[in-house]
Parts: sequence; structure tokens; C-alpha cells
Amino acid sequence: MGGKPDDGVSPMSFIRPEAQAAIWRWREVVAGAAMALLGLSGVAGPGGLIGWVGWALVAAGFSLGVIGAQRARFRGEGEGPGIVSVDEGQISYFGPLTGGVIAARELERLTLDPTQHPAHWVLSQPGLPALAIPVTAEGAESLFDIFATLPGMRTEHMLAQLRGGAVHPVVIWEKTPSRPAHLRLH
Repeated sequence: MGGKPDDGVSPMSFIRPEAQAAIWRWREVVAGAAMALLGLSGVAGPGGLIGWVGWALVAAGFSLGVIGAQRARFRGEGEGPGIVSVDEGQISYFGPLTGGVIAARELERLTLDPTQHPAHWVLSQPGLPALAIPVTAEGAESLFDIFATLPGMRTEHMLAQLRGGAVHPVVIWEKTPSRPAHLRLH
């Protein structure tokens, strides 16, 4: 699993810890930009086969940057209560007061509950109590990949709700809609 930059300040460090944390949070965007710049240098250079490889690097860098921007917007500080783990489709959360395990493929509903402090993801599975996971829990960024693969998930909508300051719980995704078909979810 990916780690965080060292929180201690080394005597040889040239970058402030806050800047290191920001770079680490946006690491995929930085890597995508570097890849795209490398590709552009190949395109502007001798051309031929290197030019074609350069265009492929530009496209890959752009894709990595877009996905990285979504991931960076999803990531919290990671200093909230509890630890999240995702292993072979099983989502585990172990916190100071609650915890549990839920199968990603059995997920019925995903809700964002901003009324709790910090805000919580509420994962519902039939036959089990809902699992509430703080958005700032350590390892909560691994939930992005699970949520992004849910059929019909609107990732930009999820990110907007996460940063939008909702005042009541919002259903982000449902496997089987619990409302009449003529009413939209959002």
C-alpha cells in the first residue's frame, strides 16, 4: 500500500512539510504532467517513431492527470478515526467505537452523511447493519477505486457532494432505486 511522505522534518529537507503533503496528495497529477511534457518533447523533437510515442505519452499523461485530479479531490487528510482496508473486494473499517466488513459486490446503497463530524460514507448491504466510515479515516482514499467501479456511478457528482457542504445525508449511488422511476436521484 502507498505511504505518506515522512512527517518528520529532516535537516536536509528543502521542501516544507505542508508543500510535501500537497505534492503527495496531487502526485498522480504531477506524474501525468511530467509524462505529458516528456511526450511533447518527443513530438517537438525529431519526429518519426519518437513523435508517435510522444503523442501516446501525451495522451497517457493527460489521462493520468484527469484521474489523479479526481483522486486528489477525494482524498481526505487521513488523520480521522479508524482504519480502512480494501482487500479483494472486501471493505473493512475498524474504528475506536465501531467497525465492520462489507462486500463491495453486495453493496446496495452508498450515502454521504455530512451531519456526523467528520462526514461519513454510509455503506448499506442487505441483511447487515450499515457501515459508517469517516471520510478522513486512514486509508479511506482506497474507497475511491471501489466507488468508481459501481455501475452507473457518477464520479463528478460524488466529488461535488463530498466538497459541496451538504447539510443532510445524500444518496450517492443505489443498486436498485428505492424511488419511483419518474423521479431522478439528483
